[in-house]
Amino acid sequence: MAELSYRPWRDGDDLALNEIWGDPETFQAGQFRGALAVSQDAGPWRRTIVAEDQGIAVAAGVVYSTALHAERLWVYVEVARDHRGTGLAATLLAMLRAEAAAAKAAGTIGTTALRTKVEPGTAGAAFAARIGLAPLQRSRVVVVSPNALRLPVFGEGTEAEATERVQDLATGSVELTDVVGRYYEAVHAWDPTGPLSPGTVQRLFLDDLTGAHGAIVLRAAPESSFGASVAPTKKGRVQAFVVSYTQGAQDAPTDVFVGHEPALAPAEAADAVRDLLALIAHQHPVVLELDESMTALRAVVEPLLEAGKASVRGVETLVVGES
Repeated sequence: MAELSYRPWRDGDDLALNEIWGDPETFQAGQFRGALAVSQDAGPWRRTIVAEDQGIAVAAGVVYSTALHAERLWVYVEVARDHRGTGLAATLLAMLRAEAAAAKAAGTIGTTALRTKVEPGTAGAAFAARIGLAPLQRSRVVVVSPNALRLPVFGEGTEAEATERVQDLATGSVELTDVVGRYYEAVHAWDPTGPLSPGTVQRLFLDDLTGAHGAIVLRAAPESSFGASVAPTKKGRVQAFVVSYTQGAQDAPTDVFVGHEPALAPAEAADAVRDLLALIAHQHPVVLELDESMTALRAVVEPLLEAGKASVRGVETLVVGES
């Protein structure tokens, strides 16, 4: 193999490299290929380097920042199959680390710690382990079968009590935006976001462009400020929520985001999530993302996986990174 040369990414490299690389070997690789782009200093900061063998692009790597999770940089390196095992990936990684260190020294970015996503048991996972990236989070996509959970009964089981507890909310609701944002912050303490503004929460989870088209919340039983003998005047606080997103095929499971009020005790949070999930998956399957950090959702869904009432779609994803 002739001596390799290195240069910044140029427009058109994606077409040339995809022809050399072929189809992505993992779902994560397909996602990261979209991040390979021309280097820039802001919005977000990014450096992309291409390796050439006799003028032909054979490998590339990218490191970039994100505004939402700012404590680590995303990194990705891919090498053509016939150039693997030569140290090329390690060389590209060293060059990307040097770019990040220079940017931090210049005050352009605030960190050089790295993270990436891999599929367990793959060459990418093995390389990540060799360079010192340790597991931070495990994520699975789970399909919950219809009628997997027993329907809840609220109070005496009257329609009025059910209506007080389970309600539709507009995706633009201030109340919904607040609890969705605080829940996301809570389950991402392992990769902190900092406080999320209502606008950010709307843009990420609830805007029409996300495909969000409806939300259901489970409320605590309404209580009166003037004693049990006086009718309540306020709705109960939101305990759990489900946001549903536009689905593809008509018979495909509905894509949902399930969460809860972070201040709830663990058992109370699990009960609230179970009740709401039972309602939305009563007649139609739903698909949701299950992270290790989502303890209340795990308490509900993992027994369903064990009982065959839910299944994992595809292969789990590991987020690995530096502390």
